[in-house]
Amino acid sequence: MELTQAVKALQQALRKELPDTPGVRIMSVPLSLAGNQEPLCWLNSQACWPQFYWQHRDGHEEYAVLCALRTFTSLAEGQRFLSCFPEYPELRLWGLNAFDPQHGQLFLPRLTWQRQGSQARLVLNLYSETSLREAAAEAESWLSGLCPAAVIPELAARVCEQVHLPAEVQWLALVTEATQAISRGQFDKVVLARATDVQLTQPMSPAWLMHASRQHNSRCYHFYMAFDSRQAFLGSSPERLWHRAGRQLSTEALAGTVGRDADDSQADQQSQWLLKDKKNQHENWLVVEDICQRLQAVAGQIDVEPVQVIRLRKVQHLHRAITATLNYADDTACLMQLQPTAAVAGLPRKDALAFIYAHEPFNRGWYAGSAGYLSLATSEFCVALRSALVQYNNVRLYAGAGIVAQSNPAEEWLEIENKVAALRSLFS
Repeated sequence: MELTQAVKALQQALRKELPDTPGVRIMSVPLSLAGNQEPLCWLNSQACWPQFYWQHRDGHEEYAVLCALRTFTSLAEGQRFLSCFPEYPELRLWGLNAFDPQHGQLFLPRLTWQRQGSQARLVLNLYSETSLREAAAEAESWLSGLCPAAVIPELAARVCEQVHLPAEVQWLALVTEATQAISRGQFDKVVLARATDVQLTQPMSPAWLMHASRQHNSRCYHFYMAFDSRQAFLGSSPERLWHRAGRQLSTEALAGTVGRDADDSQADQQSQWLLKDKKNQHENWLVVEDICQRLQAVAGQIDVEPVQVIRLRKVQHLHRAITATLNYADDTACLMQLQPTAAVAGLPRKDALAFIYAHEPFNRGWYAGSAGYLSLATSEFCVALRSALVQYNNVRLYAGAGIVAQSNPAEEWLEIENKVAALRSLFS
């Protein structure tokens, strides 16, 4: 059925008698995918926050999530909430984990537009600490206030100022300092990041940037969280942090980078070089070893697949898939063991983080954290890379590079320029 019909069907279902007791209910109705419905446009048309959009990198799953019934400041807090409702294993929380995994912003949504494969549904959650009957009446009224989808307006602003943190000279010096620290044995690898603040002549629609990034950046997870009408964090990331179905876990090592030429034959040569380059192979294998070592604390058998090259719009990466069987279906344990990975922090983790916190001239916040969902049945989070924080007419873009003993400062600057170009080029 069409979206307006689906909303009416939900309202009708809400009129059925519900107990005057606390609890949870999930209601859903099928949706037609005819007419090229655009969930991001629909989401952006609603005057209710938070809003969350998430599309799987394979394209087979897409979600537009609206309005919080309850919020959580950490994944652990959210997991404890879900454990109170084992009769609803598919009940999902959505949101972000910060670079510091102790902190997050996740929420139980009121309404979800979801597509799984060729099937779409509109899912309504009811939650109340006092009365489901009252929650149903409130939800019926709230549904009446939904707006039809409107086209996201094109960006009319232009760039008037751009500042890098750190600037190029400071970056070159910082990479040199990092390689010297590695040679002294302080750590094996550190991932250094740069923030680029872009000032625009007028406010940018975060939904427009998400829409444009999704069109141009294939094979990426697309994530978007609007905190209010002026502020959002979004990105298009190639990297899965973890997927869990029951006790089966899938994660990966995505480290080692080279540019991607527009010419396919040149891109093939770059790909072959990447597969043979000892510096990049070493960087990737360090990440693999770290992930496997950390998973040993929470999982049984661990398997690593052969290395592949993942091609994106501007860069290519070395990739190894890793699977494991968890001792328990525990997403908090997965988060704490896997984030931040060596691909976004370094090795050993504690020493690399100490260097990052001492030397980076900005707070990473949500950058290099993770974005996605969790439920008792399944969970999936991508690493929050190739990302931007939009605040009115200021856009902060993030990119990072893994520094090892053989790193060349100028080449590392070029690498982060290539990475940030995935978003920066959209509003040049």
